[in-house]
Amino acid sequence: MTLTERWKKCIYENMNNCSYIKNAKNEVSMDVLFELSEFFKFFGDTTRIRIIHLMLSGEISVNDIAEKLNLEQSVVSHQLRILRTANLVKPRRDGRKMFYSLDDEHIGLIFNTGLTHILHKKGK
Repeated sequence: MTLTERWKKCIYENMNNCSYIKNAKNEVSMDVLFELSEFFKFFGDTTRIRIIHLMLSGEISVNDIAEKLNLEQSVVSHQLRILRTANLVKPRRDGRKMFYSLDDEHIGLIFNTGLTHILHKKGK
């Protein structure tokens, strides 16, 4: 089974287990829809997407992110601050080094759902 096939299966199973989707008559307030809109804006920056993509494999240091993405540490730190404020990533300090990981499994699921959609539309 390819990675894309595994993600499609995972996404399908998670969607079928989602109580909100099972009961489509649920109403969502405008406030919640506004929050959702704001939440998705954090995925609208290529640098942040690249950082999230790295974190799919697990915790990573700020220095390693900067090195792997060929970015200045200050740029990475700025984007991590935005992601942390949005509760998309969480920090852990070990001495003088900072490590970051995805806040929870939902962030990876959202990323991979979007990626699966893009790859599907490209016929991959």
